[in-house]
Amino acid sequence: MATLANSVIDRSVRTASAALLETGAQAQVASLQGVEALFFYRLDSAEHARRRQTAAAPLERMAALETLLALPVGIPVPLAALDADQQRAVRALPAGCVERDRTSVTRRAVRPARVDLAVVRATGWRQGLRDAGRFAPFCRRAMLLTRRPAHLDEALTEADFYGIGVFLAAGDGVEMVLEPAPYRPLRHTAAAWCFVEELYQLLR
Repeated sequence: MATLANSVIDRSVRTASAALLETGAQAQVASLQGVEALFFYRLDSAEHARRRQTAAAPLERMAALETLLALPVGIPVPLAALDADQQRAVRALPAGCVERDRTSVTRRAVRPARVDLAVVRATGWRQGLRDAGRFAPFCRRAMLLTRRPAHLDEALTEADFYGIGVFLAAGDGVEMVLEPAPYRPLRHTAAAWCFVEELYQLLR
């Protein structure tokens, strides 16, 4: 049986999805949102280096990410321009994500990676729809089916409706039979940033 934690399957999925991946994409199997998936991602090398140099603390709390999203990147914001609740939120931020002095705060932290594609393994296409659907707010999604569905056309129609790609495993090879829809978020959210941070912590 094909498993995600398998270098042959990793390479086969990468080959089958090469046209979907940005240059420099790396792969990592991880369990996020309660589902194991093969994630193709790209590190932000500058942000990764900055965090290592400053020994930045992990960004794990939604409240911290919401506070950061309200601040511009690299532009000092006068503390006097923030209300009391905002000032308390800034003071509570983890080490290394902002620079503060007595009069201003400057956001330094940005997302440390971009996730290009999440691929879940499924024995059935309905399971694949359910599991891949968990990543809808965060990235492109696809399922890797370990056996060909009896009604492949029905499976592809359903998957296409939800924008979920379909890969079929055959021996040591993988074929992409349906391309996943592009990921086009309407806005940047703390939840999407938190998802990236959770994956990033597993890469370190």
